Amino acid sequence: MVGRRGAAAILAVAVGVAVGSVAGCAGRVHAADGTTVSFEFAGRQREYIVHAPSHPVYGPLPVVLAFHGGGGTAAQMERETKFDRLSDGAGFIAVYPAGYERSWSDSRGADTKAGAAGIDDVGFVSAIIDRLVADNHADPARIFATGMSNGAMFTEDLGCRLGGRIAAIAPVAGELSQSAVATCQPPQAVSVLEIHGTDDPIVPYAGGPVRITSNGHGGPGAVPVSSAEATQQRWRSVDGCAAPAAVDTLPDTAHDGTTVTVSVTDGCRDGSRVQLYSVAGGGHTWPDGSQYLPQAIVGKVSRQFDASAVIWQFFSTLRR
Repeated sequence: MVGRRGAAAILAVAVGVAVGSVAGCAGRVHAADGTTVSFEFAGRQREYIVHAPSHPVYGPLPVVLAFHGGGGTAAQMERETKFDRLSDGAGFIAVYPAGYERSWSDSRGADTKAGAAGIDDVGFVSAIIDRLVADNHADPARIFATGMSNGAMFTEDLGCRLGGRIAAIAPVAGELSQSAVATCQPPQAVSVLEIHGTDDPIVPYAGGPVRITSNGHGGPGAVPVSSAEATQQRWRSVDGCAAPAAVDTLPDTAHDGTTVTVSVTDGCRDGSRVQLYSVAGGGHTWPDGSQYLPQAIVGKVSRQFDASAVIWQFFSTLRR
């Protein structure tokens, strides 16, 4: 049996967390790799890290919002995903928001600390987008969102509830909750790229209760998630995809015990697309990211593809 102290330690890292925090002062401060912006929203100081491309880019810029997992930080998400490097090469703005008490209010309600506190995280993200458009020359037609674990499930929620502002989402290791499947109906089509390991020990690939939650004292949540396939089916329905999915397998270049099947559904409403990277043998991890805990706790990191590069490649062809 895991003690209280052990459960807290497992929770802190099992959702994709490394040690690190974001400065909490008002206004703007220069961080190691970006600028931390702090502002008041709904009576609380909220913040995000923004990284502009290192080389001058002309015209409005696309934005990638990257949401950390439960227990994580914006700075950790910045380090782990390496979107800053892609930003410099491709010319987009990389943004890493910070959650309330290191969590996001997704569609699972009180399973997360932010949900239990009634935090309006969708409104917070909408306010960030407003600021990016006003202050950072962001292109409102090319706003994209990705995330890990609790951040991925929040990304799903953003697609459902903020689909009029976000062109595409790319959740990693986080599905739609079963409660959200019936209610998810964005005003516009939202392209979706899902990435999920079949051996994820935290957020089950086949659906069911999330096994470690930020408001559950290290225990399972009360609101189950849908399976990866059911989540895909819902997004195909939302986006009016008529054609069947085309399925292919990536070449085994890493020989690491994982294999990747890619399901692609094109021809959806308004040019949207729905895709799933199903990582057989993959765990609760970011493909080609760090093995932040032993495989016995979080499962295996696949080296068959770079999740960040695949996500940006997907986003780069899309707009609202």
